[in-house]
This record gives sequence, structure tokens and C-alpha cells, in this order.
Amino acid sequence: MAHTTLDLRQGGPQPNGQGAAPAVAMHDLRKSYGESRALDGLTLTIPGGEIFALLGPNGAGKTTAIEILEGYRTADSGAATVLGLDPSHDAGPLKRRVGVVLQEDGVYPGLTAGELLSLYASYYADPDDPIALLDRVGLGSVAATRCRHLSGGQKRRLALALALVGRPDLLFLDEPTTGLDPHCLLYTSPSPRDRQKS
Repeated sequence: MAHTTLDLRQGGPQPNGQGAAPAVAMHDLRKSYGESRALDGLTLTIPGGEIFALLGPNGAGKTTAIEILEGYRTADSGAATVLGLDPSHDAGPLKRRVGVVLQEDGVYPGLTAGELLSLYASYYADPDDPIALLDRVGLGSVAATRCRHLSGGQKRRLALALALVGRPDLLFLDEPTTGLDPHCLLYTSPSPRDRQKS
């Protein structure tokens, strides 16, 4: 199934080459918290260039699976690779190639949106332009606003910009639409390329 995506990075979409390694692979992934089993043998392969949604009820293990793939948690057993790297052993190289939008935003309240995005950009060798990126996520007009004064939806847009500023090869979105207003959903829906051009 083909998907059209809005690519907020400069340079547009990156095609997946035939025969390329999968973007994400999990085999027999297991994770328990005490007596509670969050993952029980999850096996899944996601090719590069795809949009993939992991859906399920609260407590089904979605966030646990994502956190293992991001390298924030380790599995009890099984194997996982992201962009050909093991998240539990290759955290440094992986973090340079992956953008993450967490369920909850952890922004510095005293910095402005522009200052925070510029700070994050300084962590990368070839970052996207922070001001242009703020414009692309609809926050250009609040670049000089302190994060503590941003609305919930604006903070979610900023979190998306923070995840994209390093020009990631892969983007993880955990509960991506929580707190977003309907206008911003146009920028994060699965097929808004035509809206971007208008």
C-alpha cells in the first residue's frame, strides 16, 4: 500500500530503495513489569518509506514497544533493530538518525520557541533551519514567545519541530495528535502533500 506523507524536512521525501534493510524489525519482543506482561512475543517488520501506526487499547504495550525501539527501555528478551542498529547497544549513532515526539512535552519553560529549536539544532551536524521549520509547523508567529506561554497545541507543534530539526531518517510519534488543534492536524495527517502546496 502506497502512502503520501508531508515531509517537513528540506529536500522532500526520501524514497526507499528496493532490497533495503527494514526501517524497524522486532522479533519475539517481550517485556514485563513485575507480573504484568506488556509485550508477549511481538514480531513485526516495517520497511523504510512507510507510515505505520501501532494501534491498541491503553495498556496494550504500544508505548513500551516504541520506547524499546527508541532505546529508552530494554526488552526482557527478543531482538529489535532500527535502521539496522540495535537500540540497546547503538544508542549514540541511532539518536542522530531518529526523531522522537513523546506523549508528554518536556520543553524548557523559560526559553522561547525559537531559542529552544535553535538549541536543539546545535546538537546536529546538518540541522534544518530552525526559523523555517517553525514556519512549516505553523509557529513562525510565536518564535519569540516563551514556551511557558504556548498553548497545548502549540507545544505539540513545537515538539514535532524539535523531532524534525535534526533531519531524521525515521520519526517516532507517540500519541502524536494529543492536544493538537484541527488546523495542525492538517499538517500531520497521512496525506496532506497537496495542502502543503496550496
